Amino acid sequence: MHRFAFLLLATLSLATSATVDAAEGKTLLAGAATSNITPFLGGGLVGNFGTPPPAKYVHDELRARCFVLDDGATRLALVVSDNIYISREVLDEAKRLVTEATGLPADRLLMSCTHTHSSVSARWKNPFQPEKEFTEYQRFVARRIADGVRCAINNLQPARIAWGTADLPGQVFCRRWLMKPEVKLFNPFGEPDHAKMNPGNSPHLLKPAGPVDPQIAFLALQTTDGRPLGLLANYSLHYVGGTGRNHLSADYFGVFCDRIQQLLGADGQDPPFVGALSNGTSGNINNNDYSKPREKREPYQQIRLVADQCAQAVFQQYPKLTWHDWVPLGMRQRELELAVRKPTPAQLEHAKQVLAEPERPDKFPHERAYAQKAIQQLESPDTVRVMLQSVRIGELGIFAIPFEVFSEIGLELKARSPFQPSFTMELANGGYGYLPTPEQHELGGYETWLGTNKVELQASVKIVKTLLEMAAELK
Repeated sequence: MHRFAFLLLATLSLATSATVDAAEGKTLLAGAATSNITPFLGGGLVGNFGTPPPAKYVHDELRARCFVLDDGATRLALVVSDNIYISREVLDEAKRLVTEATGLPADRLLMSCTHTHSSVSARWKNPFQPEKEFTEYQRFVARRIADGVRCAINNLQPARIAWGTADLPGQVFCRRWLMKPEVKLFNPFGEPDHAKMNPGNSPHLLKPAGPVDPQIAFLALQTTDGRPLGLLANYSLHYVGGTGRNHLSADYFGVFCDRIQQLLGADGQDPPFVGALSNGTSGNINNNDYSKPREKREPYQQIRLVADQCAQAVFQQYPKLTWHDWVPLGMRQRELELAVRKPTPAQLEHAKQVLAEPERPDKFPHERAYAQKAIQQLESPDTVRVMLQSVRIGELGIFAIPFEVFSEIGLELKARSPFQPSFTMELANGGYGYLPTPEQHELGGYETWLGTNKVELQASVKIVKTLLEMAAELK
C-alpha cells in the first residue's frame, strides 16, 4: 500500500513539475532531521492554572524537527520544537552551537515552538529577567536542537520544492466570546471585562470576539527522483489537549507528522522523512466550539481526529503542487524594542492589598496570582528587544513572532504580504506572552490581562509593520 502511494505521488509530482526556474544550472539543496527533546520525568507539565503536575509517562517523544535549505547563495534553517515555551536565551545558545560547529550564521536560523500543553517548559520564570545559569533541561534542549540542525545539514542533497494551502475550517474556533449584557465580567484587578475566554456552552453567549484562520499552509520537499523528503505545515490552532494524566506528549502536532508520513508512503526511508506542523497565529483560537455542547472523548481521541483531518487536507492538495528544482531563498532579521507593560497605580495598589492579606480568598478571577504577576511586571526592565524574522522561499513567505499571536494579526500579514502564500510561526525565537491587537485589548479577557500580556498595547501594530518592511526588502 505504501509503495503504491509513493509511486503514484512520484508520477503525479513529475507530471506537474515546473521548468520555469529562474536560473538554469542552479541546484537547490535540502536536508531534514529530527532530534529528541523529551523532558526528564518529574518536571512540571505547564500550561494550565495551578501547580504544574509532574510528568510520569512519555506517551510520545517530543522532538525538534529541523529543515535546512540552500540555494547556492543562501543557506537557512527552520526548526519546530515540541515544547510549550523556550526562552530566547536558550534558542540563542542553540544557534551559537550551530554556528560554532557549521558556520551557519545565527541570523539564518528560525526556531519556533508548537506550544503543546503536555510538555515541560524551557522558559525562565520571568522572560524579561534571564537567570544566571540554564536549568539542566534548558541546556539539554539547546544542545539537542543544535544537533538536529547539524544532522539536517549533513543530510543536504539536491532536492525539489513546492508549497500549497488547504482549508480546514471545522477545527478552529475563537475561544474568546462576547457575553450578553446581563453577564458581568471582571479581570483579576476588579476592572470590567467584555470578553471571556473558554466560556463553555452557555445560554449567555453572544458571539465570538474575533475571526479564525482556517488555512493550512505548507512547504514540501522531495528528492530529484520524486521521493518525499520532508513537509513543514502551519495551522492556527492553539493545541487540542485531552492527553492522559501526567503524560508527556507532542499533542496533535506530533500525530500530524506521523500521519502525513503514512499518507505519503514515506515510512522506513533513509534518511528518514521529516514532517512538522508549526503553530500559526492561535493566541485566541482553540478546538472548542462553545456554540454547542462538546462530545465527550477518550484520551487522545480528539487529537487523532484533528491531526488526521489536517494531514488528509494537505494530502489532497499534494498531487496538485508545482515543483521547482531551484528557488531563491532569503531571510531578514531585526530586533524591535517594545515597552514592558506596567501596572497602573490602581492595579498596583490592588495587588499590594491582596498580597498583604494571604488568607483572604480571591474576590476576582485568579486575583492573587495576578497580584504577583503585577509586581513581577513592575520589577521587570522597562523595555525588551524581541527578535522578528521574515523569510522568502521562492514565492512563499514566512514570518516569525515570539508571542502567542492573535489570529487577526496572522490574517493581516497574509493579506498584505508580498509573497503568496504566507504564514506565521508563533513563539519563534523566544516567548513573551500573548499578543492581542489594540482592538482586542479594549475588550479585555484573559489574554489581555496584565501579566498574561506583558508588552505595550501597540506592540502588534509595530510588529506587523516591521515584518512587512523586511518582506518588502526580500521581494
